[in-house]
Amino acid sequence: MSDAQAPEKRRAPVKEGKGSKEGEERHEAIYRAVSDAIVEQRLKPGARLREDALADVFGISRTGIRKILQRLALEQLVTLTPRRGASVTRPTADEAKDVFDARQLIECGLMPDVARRMGEKEAAELRDMAREERQALRSGQQSVAIRLSADFHVRLAQLSGNATLAEFVERLCSRSSLILAVYGHPGHLGCESHDHDDLIGYLEAGNGERAKAFMSRHLKAIEASLSMVEEAESAPDLQQIFGG
Repeated sequence: MSDAQAPEKRRAPVKEGKGSKEGEERHEAIYRAVSDAIVEQRLKPGARLREDALADVFGISRTGIRKILQRLALEQLVTLTPRRGASVTRPTADEAKDVFDARQLIECGLMPDVARRMGEKEAAELRDMAREERQALRSGQQSVAIRLSADFHVRLAQLSGNATLAEFVERLCSRSSLILAVYGHPGHLGCESHDHDDLIGYLEAGNGERAKAFMSRHLKAIEASLSMVEEAESAPDLQQIFGG
């Protein structure tokens, strides 16, 4: 069934009032489901995301769906176009280069500050995150591994103490997740599995310049692993993807 067709079976509607905890949890679950479907490429780049079709599939109002799509658009996983509506963002080779160039400038530059602020507690937290990422990759959970890798980089930026740059890194990592999901290789994130642990070691030792150089090589390796081959646009079967 294409996205132009209404599904035969609707989910039970949920309360969407401002103070409804059930509604908030449902919206978060739908956001996560659509986000994962994009990263896992069950929703392909360029695929249209019709509000009415998504509302029918998930059993919530179009207003609720619109808010979720706006949130995904802020993370640049979805593109909102006047009169055409929402579609999965289609990153280009030039955009991928721009994103990784920006990450080089910001993340590498933050490493000396992170090294100065790194303590045992922060290092242990980062090692836990790196371990979860490796476990997800080994178990074939590519989208989870990509998300955990992004979370690791965002947390590093937060540890620099510069909240403004950390927020920018978070958006760049969100775009990188889509780029990696679309143009990366299954079972591999474009870098060595021990890279994050090695980086933690330099930071924990207070060697900010070494960490800066290592981060640069790490990001270049990820970018170099991408295969920038674009696929033709297609209409997604939303009921099959999300119907369950």
